[in-house]
Amino acid sequence: MRRFIAVAGNMGVGKSTLTGLLAQKLGWKPYYEAVADNPYLADFYKDMKRWSFHSQVFFLSRRLYDSLRILKDPEPVIQDRCMYEDAEIFARNLYLQGHMQEKDWHTYWELYELMRELVPAPELIIYLRASVPTLLERINHRGRDYEQGVSVDYLEQLNHLYEDWVEGFSLCPTLIIPADELDFVKHEAHLEQIAAWLSYKALPEFFKTRPASVRRRRGRKVPKAQPPLPGVEWRLQPARK
Repeated sequence: MRRFIAVAGNMGVGKSTLTGLLAQKLGWKPYYEAVADNPYLADFYKDMKRWSFHSQVFFLSRRLYDSLRILKDPEPVIQDRCMYEDAEIFARNLYLQGHMQEKDWHTYWELYELMRELVPAPELIIYLRASVPTLLERINHRGRDYEQGVSVDYLEQLNHLYEDWVEGFSLCPTLIIPADELDFVKHEAHLEQIAAWLSYKALPEFFKTRPASVRRRRGRKVPKAQPPLPGVEWRLQPARK
């Protein structure tokens, strides 16, 4: 059985952090977004119209590279951001805002559609939903220089696109976590709740064969009867056919 889940959400919401924490707790291999490797990113934040196509094609190419590695990886995998977000949210937003030319958008979208046909979807996507004030607080806290000029309007538009995408996404089930209320960095109990939900409610068949060392490292057993997490939306079936 292929075991592969992805963590999705707006910039600053905590995707990389949750990916690392869940990977450590569940004994899965993390695949992180290649933000630091993007040679266009700093220039992009200074001049989006000039560098949007270059930056987005770089991210898409890295997503294809990672997808091929994941397909060959025998270990269970959790991925920081999926390729659908690159195209459906970030590239689309740049096009709608006039930062990507029509011909560049069509070229990019054709490439994305080809990748979507070739690369299987994850078994689950965890979507971290957060308000703009929460996103701004976390962006400021992590202190990346090129992100400090990101506007409220830009984050709000991305949030709208995320909500539209999640509502219509139909390639795999989605677990929506309210990241305003559940702070898995400050509160270990929140992380335990998310991990327990994955283990016993969302994808129990994934965790029946966990290595004994991982089970021992987690310490106490989590009861199978899990109470609902506050604000969590769980879609066992795809949102729309």
